[in-house]
Amino acid sequence: MSDKRDPSVWQGFKAFLMRGNVVDLAVAVVVGAAFTNIVNAVVKGVISPVVGAIGTKNLDHYDSCLSASCKGDQGIQIMWGSVLGAALQFLITAAVVYFLMVLPMAKFLARQEARKKAREGAEETVEVTELQVLKEIRDELVAARRNSEYGGR
Repeated sequence: MSDKRDPSVWQGFKAFLMRGNVVDLAVAVVVGAAFTNIVNAVVKGVISPVVGAIGTKNLDHYDSCLSASCKGDQGIQIMWGSVLGAALQFLITAAVVYFLMVLPMAKFLARQEARKKAREGAEETVEVTELQVLKEIRDELVAARRNSEYGGR
């Protein structure tokens, strides 16, 4: 009984791995991890020093205390600097992905679609023109036949 179940489980697992979506997802995760390192370096090397010119270089040092006394780890601290840093990293990542990947790809696809529609429009024009020429030839042949029938009698 287990001999019959193992091949089907193995075949199902094999089919799952062979789907194109799994490979695409794996590539996206690897590229995303590498891209995260780039964004973190930009934030650490560019954004944090700019913010550091105003206050501290590390955004994690910005916090607020909700309790009466916050000394060290005591008290209730809101680490809003960490949230601000994460939000900046997100915005930078989103901007880079949009402006360097999404926008150029959308423009490329729009150009491809426009070329495709132009080709289809040209083919339709050629087909209509050919059809029109064939109709004119037919009409000329019919007219010539009528003239020869009436003129020949």
